[in-house]
Amino acid sequence: MGRKVHPIGFRLGITKTWDSRWFAEGKEYAERLHEDRAIRELIFKTTPRGAISRVEIERFPSSVHVTVHTAKPGIVIGRKGANVKELRRKLQELTGQTVKLDIAEIENPDLDAKLVAENIANQLERRISHRRAMQRAIQQAMRAGAKGIKVMCSGRLAGIEMARREWMRDGRVPAQTLRADIDFARAEALTTYGRIGVKVWVYRGDVLPEAEEAQEAMDVYVSE
Repeated sequence: MGRKVHPIGFRLGITKTWDSRWFAEGKEYAERLHEDRAIRELIFKTTPRGAISRVEIERFPSSVHVTVHTAKPGIVIGRKGANVKELRRKLQELTGQTVKLDIAEIENPDLDAKLVAENIANQLERRISHRRAMQRAIQQAMRAGAKGIKVMCSGRLAGIEMARREWMRDGRVPAQTLRADIDFARAEALTTYGRIGVKVWVYRGDVLPEAEEAQEAMDVYVSE
């Protein structure tokens, strides 16, 4: 068995940042950690069809700032902001603090690994062929501008008795390059034959340091 490193955790502090940003020590750390998990579970449970990719949480002495990244902001916000007001009220009851809730729209859902994985899982639950679902997701991602994408499905594919694993890839997906902007996510499809796991890696290009970006901009300016 190989030991795999999480693509996002591998790059934390280098090209990726944390979804929860706060500081605590001792028992308070554990309490806030459980509270963050409860906040995310509440948001996903309240808006199951909101196409939510991730939830960012920032804490201040007397308030909590929550940012919800979604491909369908209209569903999350609701008519005249009714859903957002109800969600903010529930979050304030959960945390006991003032909650600032922001909704951030995902401009290109085909490049978001979480949304791609959930889309494939939903297709598998509707009994669509796993190969067809994987190929469609890869084509849409490459058409949207991805540098590379890798999709893996594992479980009782097509209802066979023995579980197996299949994967497809298009473009390049560098696993060890720290400057590579890799988005990774997992999802599960609950089928009549059992659970089928879905993993998605999306390579969106390299994240260049500021010095290199400035140098490239200068080179372009000089050439023009």
